[in-house]
Amino acid sequence: MARSALAASGSADSLWLSREARARRPIVVLTASAQDAERLREEAAWFDPGLRVHRLPDWEILPYDQFSPHPDLVSERLATLWQFAHGAFDIGIVPVTTALQRLPPRAYLAGRTFHLEAKERLDLEALRAQMVLAGYAHVQQVMTPGEFCVRGGGSR
Repeated sequence: MARSALAASGSADSLWLSREARARRPIVVLTASAQDAERLREEAAWFDPGLRVHRLPDWEILPYDQFSPHPDLVSERLATLWQFAHGAFDIGIVPVTTALQRLPPRAYLAGRTFHLEAKERLDLEALRAQMVLAGYAHVQQVMTPGEFCVRGGGSR
């Protein structure tokens, strides 16, 4: 089965992947490069918009760089790892170079990520504590990514 995907040309691999994901999911795909991963993500989602297709992005920095990755990239990686850990995906795409990097333990991610849904009841104090643990700064007025503010708090 994998041989037919390797022999494909153009977007045929994405079409094959979309069909395979519909038949049996989830599927995790390793790609040769970040560009291949992004192409597969875009094309597979185009062939079947109902599929949950996620790509684990690379850090885009070298291991010994003096600066940190962009906060949006960190958020995207955390969201994707959460989806992978909870099976909330049909196709997971990971470049080989990204797959070779160590990942944080599941317990670390579980303590620093959270999931919110519309109309869900919240324990406001637990949410504040979880957000601080996840690295967000509690401020009076949100001005930059990584900050949060609580307004109101009345219950319905």
